[in-house]
Order: sequence, then C-alpha cells, then structure tokens
Amino acid sequence: MTTSGSITDVGGILVGHHHRLDDDATLGSGRATGSTVILTPAGTAAAVDVRGGAPGTRETDLLEPSNTVRLVDAVLLSGGSAYGLAAADGVMRWLEEHQRGVRFDDSAGDKVVPIVPSAVVFDLTVGDWSLRPDAEFGYAAAQSAATDVGLGSVGAGAGAHAGVLKGGIGTASTVLSSGVTVGALVVNNCVGDVVDPATGLPWASYLSQQLGLVPPPPAQVAAYGTLVAQRDRFAAAFNSTIGVVATDAALSPSSCRRVAIAAHDGLARAIRPSHTPMDGDAVFALATGAVRVPPSGGLPASMSDEAELTAAVGTAAAETLALAIVVAVLTASAVAGIPTYRDVLPGAFA
Repeated sequence: MTTSGSITDVGGILVGHHHRLDDDATLGSGRATGSTVILTPAGTAAAVDVRGGAPGTRETDLLEPSNTVRLVDAVLLSGGSAYGLAAADGVMRWLEEHQRGVRFDDSAGDKVVPIVPSAVVFDLTVGDWSLRPDAEFGYAAAQSAATDVGLGSVGAGAGAHAGVLKGGIGTASTVLSSGVTVGALVVNNCVGDVVDPATGLPWASYLSQQLGLVPPPPAQVAAYGTLVAQRDRFAAAFNSTIGVVATDAALSPSSCRRVAIAAHDGLARAIRPSHTPMDGDAVFALATGAVRVPPSGGLPASMSDEAELTAAVGTAAAETLALAIVVAVLTASAVAGIPTYRDVLPGAFA
C-alpha cells in the first residue's frame, strides 16, 4: 500500500477553494476566511459521521442511510462558523446552472435540486468577525474546482488554527492492492495539538519519516512546549476539524457510513485531544462507484458482500486522513500572527 497524492486521485473528484486573506489581517481585523468545495461525479454515494460536540452542518440528516436520497453533487467545507453555511447557497446555484442535482420531470427538463452536504469551522476570531463566507464564496469555489489542490492557508483553511499553530487544508491519497483509490481532504482547525510537545514531531510519529521530518533541536522543542503550556486549551476554544474521504470503490451509503466512522480513527491518531465538546469534528465519506471489487467468498453468507471492501477502505481512510491532517499543518503559512510549524520548529525540516 502506497500513500501520497491528493483526494483528486480518485477519478472525477474536483476541489475548488475561494478565500479572502489580507496580508495585514489580525486577530480581530481584516479578511482571513474562505470556503472549499469538493465536486463529485454523477452517481456518488455519501455518508457522514459527526463526533465533535459543537458541529455546524447542513444536509447531514439527509445522508442517513435509511433516508431517501442516495447521491450527492458536492460537499462544502467552509470557515465562518454557522454563518459560513450560507456559502452552500452559492454551490447550489453553480450546480443548478450546470444541471446537477435531483432531477424532476417537467416540460423544460431543467428542474433540479442539488444536494450539497456542508460543514463549517469556527474562525470568526481570525480577522474581522463580520467578514465571513457567503454564497459568493461557495459559487467561486465551485467554479474554480480542478484536480490541482491548494494546501495550507487556502480556502476553508485560511483562518484555521491547529492548537497553538496555524492550521489549514491538507490532502493525501492511498492506492490499495485491489486497485481501489482512497483520498482525503481536511480542514484542520483543532482545539488539540497535532505536534507532540515532548518531541516537536507529529503525534502520528510514524508519518515523520514519510514526510521527511527529523527531530528538531531541543531549544526549538522547548520553545514549542512553552507555547503549548501557556495556553488555556479550553478557554474560549471553538474549533473543528472537518474533512472528506473519497474512494472510487462501489459502496452503498451504509458502507460509506462505516468508512466515515473508521476515518475518525485517523483524526484521533493525529490530534490530541480530539472530538472534544469544543470541536465540531465531522467526516464525510464519498464513493464514486467506478471500481467494483467482488467479495472473496470467504465470509459467511449472512454477512454483507461489501464487508471486506468496506473494512479495507475504512482502514485506508483512517491512515490517509491522519496524513492529510499533518500535511495541513506542515504546509500552512502564517496568518494574523498565528505561528506556523516551520516558524516554531524549522529544524524538523531536513
């Protein structure tokens, strides 16, 4: 199993960012927020699993596997807290213009209702509280969607924190031996930390070698540890890590739900603590259905034909999401005086 790349390695998945980021933004003034859209190919099944205690979401009830609509047209991830959910209106407008959505018969044949599940992060204290994403952000992000994925302080990650460090957008992908591809994209805006204050390396230390990181000098580790120790972690902390895992495997909505549940293991490996009452941690799972993997026949007949494939995709989703979370921190650039990993621990880069 090899790991690299981005969520757009899953065929048909496109990602677009739109943000407004002022060079002189501070904690309280200027623009420092944005939105990210994941466009899906037709026929994409979806599910979601929400583990944080303070989620901000839209259209997530629709993704319950027992409900009627099975397919989605896009997923919106946005800054702006609950205000940022307005960006989904712009994504819907763009999709309607491109005739994407649940189609209803009429004489003109142009009546559709786009399905755009959404989640937001709290970034209102980075930049001016009143300057947050609206419908134009969502429209512009959808319009810019492509296979190249911007990383770090872009899109919905423009105003993101990751503990005491700058957070942002991260992505990665994994190819299974079956030929199935699993990708992840995350907006890392966590209450917890991605970096161990005792070592200066990611909690998911097994990723350090893969990412080319080396132990930073003790003085840098001590300085980072002081930043962590001085913070009152849960005072006025309103955050969230939200993301999408996608696969080209053919999976039902119920199997997508199992993949979303498994993906949260990767979030917990990479962030400590995670899933707190101050986080709105949510992971969407998408399955485009392009690759069909027959069951081995080794399981009892009473078990789901998708069980083996779902387990393999879920395992990969957790690993890939953990990598994307670390990538988000490593690639972030400084915004509003929030230090980056490279600022604080430059010696980790060989």
